[in-house]
Amino acid sequence: MKRTLILLFAIIAMAMQANAVSHIYRGNSTYSSDIIATWDGRYLYRGNSTYSSEILLTWDGKYLYAGRSTYSSDILGTWDGRYMYQGRSSYSSDIIVTWDGKHLYDGRSTYSSDILYTVSGKHVYRGRSTYTSDILYTFSGRIPIPVLIMLL
Repeated sequence: MKRTLILLFAIIAMAMQANAVSHIYRGNSTYSSDIIATWDGRYLYRGNSTYSSEILLTWDGKYLYAGRSTYSSDILGTWDGRYMYQGRSSYSSDIIVTWDGKHLYDGRSTYSSDILYTVSGKHVYRGRSTYTSDILYTFSGRIPIPVLIMLL
């Protein structure tokens, strides 16, 4: 019985976390007036909305789609865990950014001079910086890197 209760509470906790809504804020803010996007685990919405009319993009784990669509003709980018490709491509010539676990680089580069953004903690910084003055976005919860890439 004890194991069953523990399992039940674990499942409930995972379901609540999966249904948790995350926000992306402008700069180093967590004020509701600075929310630029809302993430629910599948859709990115404009502002503090979760209305279907406010869906900016859809994420299925590999592809980012324009709006609420999941048609192949509406694919904005393809993610393989390290590279974001333009559209449905997987050609190295179509790499938009490279992710190394902390930095987003321009194209296929991993040179420090090509760092576009740094992701650290709950912040996205401009370039290689982690100075407070260089914070572009603050986010709550978990936001997939490909979704952040599309905002940048």
